Amino acid sequence: MKIKLLPLCFAVSFAVTGIAGAQAQTKELRFSWWGGNQRHQATLAAIAAFEKVHPDIKVKAEPAGWDGYLSKLTTQLAGNTEPDVMQTNWNWLVLFSKDGNGFYNLNNAKGIDLTQFSPQALKMTSVDNKLNAIPVAMTGRSMYYNPELWQKAGLSYPQTWDDMLAAGPVFKQKLGDDHYPFVLANHDTTIMTFLNSYMIQKYNKTMIDDKTQSFTFTPQEWLDYFGMYKKLVDGHVIPNMKFFAAYGKTNAWEIPNWLEGKIGGVHTWSTDNTFSGSLKAPATLEVGPYPTLPGAKDSGMFYKPAMMLSIGKNSRYPQESAQLINFLLNAPEGVSAMGLQRGVPLSQVASKQLMDAGTLNTTQLPVQGLKQVESLYGNIAPSPYMENPQLLASFLEHLQKYDYGQMTLEEMAQSFPKSGQRILKKIM
Repeated sequence: MKIKLLPLCFAVSFAVTGIAGAQAQTKELRFSWWGGNQRHQATLAAIAAFEKVHPDIKVKAEPAGWDGYLSKLTTQLAGNTEPDVMQTNWNWLVLFSKDGNGFYNLNNAKGIDLTQFSPQALKMTSVDNKLNAIPVAMTGRSMYYNPELWQKAGLSYPQTWDDMLAAGPVFKQKLGDDHYPFVLANHDTTIMTFLNSYMIQKYNKTMIDDKTQSFTFTPQEWLDYFGMYKKLVDGHVIPNMKFFAAYGKTNAWEIPNWLEGKIGGVHTWSTDNTFSGSLKAPATLEVGPYPTLPGAKDSGMFYKPAMMLSIGKNSRYPQESAQLINFLLNAPEGVSAMGLQRGVPLSQVASKQLMDAGTLNTTQLPVQGLKQVESLYGNIAPSPYMENPQLLASFLEHLQKYDYGQMTLEEMAQSFPKSGQRILKKIM
C-alpha cells in the first residue's frame, strides 16, 4: 500500500511545487499617477490590456488626485519605497535627482522605443546624461483669444507688447470696467514666465542660470521685469492679485468675469482645456499671436514636458517596468486605451494612431496651441527651478504686497531677488 501511495505523494508534491513556482514567477509592479476619474479609468483599461499581453506581470494601480501626490512621493523616495513606475513632473527632477541617480536610468532599459520621442524632449528629461523619465507629452504657454470680445472692442489681436498695452484702455472704455483683454492664470508660474518671455525677448537671457545657480538680471533689469507687470495692471490689460484674492482660492477659469465672457483671452498651458471648457456658449477660444518685441531673437516661451513616466531606482523589475511604459506610450492597445487623457502624445506612432482614428485632429485647441509653441520655441532653455513651489510662493507674495500697496515697485524689485536668491541657494 505504501508503495502505491508514493507516486500519488510525488504527484501532489509536484503539483504544489508547480503552483508555487508559477506564483513565484508572477512579477508585481506598482504604478502611481495623479489625475481625474477619466484618466484613472483610461489607465486602468490600459493596465488590463497590458496584463492580458503579459500574463506573468501584474500591475498594482495607485491612482491619486493632484493634492498630496508630491508629498506622498517625496516620502516614498526618501524611504526607498517608491513605486516601480510613477507619473512625474519635469521640475521634480531637480528636487529628487540632481546628479541623475534619483531615478532609474532609462538608457539602460530594454523595451522602450526611444526613437518615437524627439531628442530635444529626451534631453530635457535627462540629468547628467542619464535618462530619468520618458516625456508623455509636451506643453508650453500659448495665447488664447475670445474672438467675439475683440471684435466688440474693435481691435485686432496684439502682435507686440505695445499692442497689448494699448488694448487695455480700449476694453475699459468700450466694454466696461469689468472687461479685460487678458487674464494670466493665477496661483502658478504663469505671471512669472510671461514676464520672463518679455525679458528674454529684450535682453536675450532668462531669469535663472542653472549653471551658476543664481539670477541673471541686474537691479535695473529687475525694475524692468516688474515694471512690465505694473504697466499691464495699470493699463487695465490684466487683473491684479487683489482682484483674484476677492474670490479666495477660486481658479481663474471659475471667476464670474471669465465665465461670462468679459475677458478677451488667457496666457496658459497649450494643453489646458479648462479655460475653453468653462466659457459659456457661444463664446469660444482660438489660438492667437504671441506678443513679441520688434527684433526679438527668441519668443521666450516656456516649453517643457507636460508630464513624464519614471522608474524607481529601487525597482526590482526595471525591465518589466520599461515594458509597461512602452505599452502605455507606443503599443496600439495602450495608446487606444489612453487616448488624450495625458495630453497630445509626444510619441510619433501614438500621435499617428490617434490621428488616423479621429481621436486627434488639427481643429482641437490643444493641438493648435502646441503647434504654436513648437513653431515659436527658441534656443533659450527654461529653468525647472522657475516652477519650484518655494520660489513661486515668494514671487506671488511680493506681487500681492505690491498690489495691496504694502510695497513700492522699487522695493519689490529689490526684495524679491534677495529672497529668491536665498531660496535658489537652498534648493540648488
